[in-house]
Amino acid sequence: MQLKDKVAIITGAASGIGKEIAIEFAREGAKVCIADLALDAATATANEINASLGDGSGRAMAVAMNVTDEAQVEAGVAATVAQFGGVDILISNAGIQIISPLVDYKFEDWKRMLAIHLDGAFLTTRACMRAMIKAGNGGTILYMGSVHSHEASPLKSAYVAAKHGLIGLAKVVAKEGAKDKIRANVICPGFVRTPLVDKQIPEQAKTLGITEAEVIKNVMLKETVDGEFTTVQDVAETALFLAAFPSNALTGQSITVSHGWHMQ
Repeated sequence: MQLKDKVAIITGAASGIGKEIAIEFAREGAKVCIADLALDAATATANEINASLGDGSGRAMAVAMNVTDEAQVEAGVAATVAQFGGVDILISNAGIQIISPLVDYKFEDWKRMLAIHLDGAFLTTRACMRAMIKAGNGGTILYMGSVHSHEASPLKSAYVAAKHGLIGLAKVVAKEGAKDKIRANVICPGFVRTPLVDKQIPEQAKTLGITEAEVIKNVMLKETVDGEFTTVQDVAETALFLAAFPSNALTGQSITVSHGWHMQ
């Protein structure tokens, strides 16, 4: 088990990519905190993981966490430390998508996008770094970026700006955290067939005046080498590799998982 007895907080983990990472980490021996806006959904995921392990270990717990709420973030991290004895890994994964031409983009939507992706990353990072430094055991912080951390697409001004920002944050965390053996990296998936992406397909079809099939083929997967979506398992395995990496040799980097959409 690559993560035996490590403690991981995963935001937005009640579904999609976050849930798959939580499942993968638990299989590899980690204790996982499912942090999500919806406590009922987070609890259901934690119960599902505990039942699947079948060993009565209770290695998954749930907390309600609006990542833009400083008090909720602090309380969620404190609850995890109290129950599991610390925190070794943060996966800053919570995110949303709002698409619109820039000239029509509502300022309230812009602020909401940046708050969830960037404010949330900052608040969870600060709380987890404080706990990691106090414990003195080092740690790993992983941000869920995107190919849009490197590339731009129409209709996604706030999302692209936020995802670019995560790379800057990770680089600072890598430098500041090095003395305490805290690593920071960014995972940059291509399009992953999650409810978030499924919602975009008809929205983009309507905005661009094309069919949903054309959105998939000619917008989302056009630049891949094989016309395939990235899977949640692809991303979870990348997260496992980065979380288990043993040294600061791999820090301050972005790892792209996109079927060749973006090549560095």
